[in-house]
Amino acid sequence: MVGRKALISGGGSGIGSAVAEKLAAAQVITAIADLHAPEQSRKSTHFFTCDVTDASAIDGLFTDVQQQVGSPDILVCSAGLGVHEKLTEGDPDKWQHVINTNLMGTLRLIRAFVPAMLEAGYGDVVIVSSVSAGQAYPYGGVYAATKTALEIVAETLRHEVLPTIRVTVVAPGVTDTAFFKNTLSGSQTAESIGYGALTAGQVADAVLFALMQPPGVSINHITLRPTAQGF
Repeated sequence: MVGRKALISGGGSGIGSAVAEKLAAAQVITAIADLHAPEQSRKSTHFFTCDVTDASAIDGLFTDVQQQVGSPDILVCSAGLGVHEKLTEGDPDKWQHVINTNLMGTLRLIRAFVPAMLEAGYGDVVIVSSVSAGQAYPYGGVYAATKTALEIVAETLRHEVLPTIRVTVVAPGVTDTAFFKNTLSGSQTAESIGYGALTAGQVADAVLFALMQPPGVSINHITLRPTAQGF
């Protein structure tokens, strides 16, 4: 891992921030892309302001990362947004924002940064999904749909970049981060769901486990949950 270069979307908080911390500790040159800078600045990471829903912002991010860090050989797509609304009553503008963040943001990052990995002949792409992928539940339709789509995107990407790049999906259950506070609609918290919760660091450990496999070994999907969580 020493000397590798990573870019983490949504790296300013939550799971993305925990991943950035662990990669930096493993002596990976680490870049963070987020709307807001981390609460605690780290000398070992580079921060770039970026709205992943904005195509021009992704173009600017690509240019800035290339100039200041170089071509990443690890891309962690962690930027995400939740919405908890009934399909017959919710706000389509909010739904579109979640789709643009969770799905289109990831697609744009893949399109921008993966070609250089293919040219270099190696790399890792990690997509942070959710146990909600493929799981219908009341008020979660739009969010779950974006995570389901991401898992299809990940598997499609895996086939398209074989055998050069490894693609990993990490699908956590309830995780105690600011995700619930930042959800566009809904009043859930990690505590109110009632299963207990993972920490962001525990999810980041799963990411690191996948990345630290020897060349030729791919961990393509990791699901982790609080033990009491039923789905």
